Amino acid sequence: MASKKRSILDHVFVPKARILSKEEVEEVLRKYRVSKENLPKILETDPVVVELGAKKGDVIEFIRNSPVAGKSIYYRVVI
Repeated sequence: MASKKRSILDHVFVPKARILSKEEVEEVLRKYRVSKENLPKILETDPVVVELGAKKGDVIEFIRNSPVAGKSIYYRVVI
């Protein structure tokens, strides 16, 4: 029986993540009045970035469940 390859994104401690489209990036930057350079960084070698197939310059949205806020959303730019 062949074993199914598990994704790091399926782990309970890894927040949901996705690459934003160019339009979504523009909306986020406008909403928070920042430039891409002002966003927190994440390395291109990070396991989540590798799993998503993100490239340098991509913006990733992370969604983490929070007992206080319900849902916490944050962004990282790939370097």
